[in-house]
Amino acid sequence: MIAVRGGGHEGTTTMHQPGHGPPVHGHPGYGHPGYGHQPPPAAPAGFGPPPPAYAPYPPPPQVPSPPSAPPGPDFLAADRHNSVVVDAAGVSFEMGGMTADFPWQVIRGVHYGPGPGDKALIVSVVHVDGRMYQCGVTAKPRERLSEWFGQLASVLGHYRPTG
Repeated sequence: MIAVRGGGHEGTTTMHQPGHGPPVHGHPGYGHPGYGHQPPPAAPAGFGPPPPAYAPYPPPPQVPSPPSAPPGPDFLAADRHNSVVVDAAGVSFEMGGMTADFPWQVIRGVHYGPGPGDKALIVSVVHVDGRMYQCGVTAKPRERLSEWFGQLASVLGHYRPTG
């Protein structure tokens, strides 16, 4: 109810303005149930059924694998702490539990010779960037050193015929 004064309209009159007064049923925006009768809130995002699955990607095209080279010779020299392996993959050193692998693509050259007192085989790998890595393996008995030299020369000749 609104009181209107002045302008010759003294007194009280009843006016209904939208949003004020008794609810009008059937009109949008009016007649909402009270707070205690509201519908439950929607579930938070992330809950509910999972989204539909995406269509699987087509399988990748079959690429024929390159023919594998026949297994070549390999060389192994080992003592209690170190080892040297030369095979189709390259040269590997193991020293005190640490391993260094040198694939043939990164090797500029491989050198070998006897260690001090002719008691060990020393193998050196020269990397393509010029750095040199060495590993020494003790030969017990001492005669094993000459066996290793012959085997290593043959295996290196197979994988690195030009040195």
